[in-house]
Amino acid sequence: AVLKLAFRKWASKVKLLVLLLALTTVIVFLKSDLTNWLRLQDQNPCACEKCLSEDNLLALHRLNHSVEPFLTANTNVSADAFRWWKRLQHEQRDFNYYKSTVHKLFKLFPPVVDYGEPSSDSCRTCAVVGNSANLKGSHYGSLIDYQDVVMRMNTAPIKNYESDVGTKTTHRVMYPESAMDLDNSTHLVLFPFKINDLKWVIQAFTTGFYGRSYAPIKSKIKANKNLVMVVNPAFMRYVHEIWLKKKGDYPSTGFMALILALHICDEVSVFGYGADNDGNWSHYFETLKRKNFKTGPHPGKHEYALIHELAQNKTIRLYKGW
Repeated sequence: AVLKLAFRKWASKVKLLVLLLALTTVIVFLKSDLTNWLRLQDQNPCACEKCLSEDNLLALHRLNHSVEPFLTANTNVSADAFRWWKRLQHEQRDFNYYKSTVHKLFKLFPPVVDYGEPSSDSCRTCAVVGNSANLKGSHYGSLIDYQDVVMRMNTAPIKNYESDVGTKTTHRVMYPESAMDLDNSTHLVLFPFKINDLKWVIQAFTTGFYGRSYAPIKSKIKANKNLVMVVNPAFMRYVHEIWLKKKGDYPSTGFMALILALHICDEVSVFGYGADNDGNWSHYFETLKRKNFKTGPHPGKHEYALIHELAQNKTIRLYKGW
C-alpha cells in the first residue's frame, strides 16, 4: 500500500512536470511568433527612408499594381484595351494581327521582363529625367547620377550638358520616330503607339525596317536585345483613364515614364518636367524659336499639376530647376 501510494505521488509529479514543460513550450512558441509578427509590422517594404507603397498614394485613388507595366509573352491585352490603343495613331489592322505581331516580338526578345521586386534590405532609387529647359543651369548632374536607375527620354543629349543632366543612363524611353542607338548596358524602353512600332523594334534588330511614318525612322538600331522592354498598351490606357481622367488625346511619354517609375522603383526623383521660368514648354537642348509653344495632343499643364500634387504628397521628389 505504501509503495502504491508513493507510485501515485510520483506519477502525479511526472504529469505535472510534463504539463509545465508543454506549457513552457507553448509560451516560448507564442512569444517567438509574436516577436516575428511585430517585427514584420515594423519592417518597411524597402530600405529607403520613405518607401513607395499603395498606402501613401491611396488618397489619389490611382496607383494600381495589378496593371502590368510591360508586355510579356503571357500578357493578355483585352479587346477593349486594344480598341483604345489603336485609335491613338489611327491603327487600321485588327486585334488578331496585333497578337500575331506580339508573338513574333517574343521570339526575339526576352519573354519576361525582370525589373526586380521590393525588398526590405534594398532601396531602389530612380531619377526620371525629362527634357524641360528648366534643367539649364540646374547643376543637377551629380544628383541624377547618384540614383540607381536613370530614365531618359527620346534623343535627349548628354554631351555638353553633363553638369545639368548627368552622364548615367540605365533606361532610355523611346518610340520609333525618336529612336537612338544605345550602349550595351542601357535598357531600351519602347512606348508603342501602333502596330508598326512593334514591327519596327523587331525589324530594327534584324532585317532593317523600311516602313513609313510621320517622321523619319532609323532602319536599324544598335542596342542590347536582351534589355528591350515594351510597354503594355493596357498600361498606357490606365495612365490616360485613371491618372489623367481621359484629359488630352493620350499621355506624353514623359508622364507615362514617371508613372512607370512609380511602379518599379522604391523612391522616385523627377527632373526636367514642366515649363521654363517664362511659362514656355521647350527643351534644354534647343533654342526656343517661338514663344507660347504648346504640348500638342498631351495635357501638359494637367500632367504637371498631378506631378506637383505627387510632390506635395511626398510621393516623389520634384526638382524644378533654378
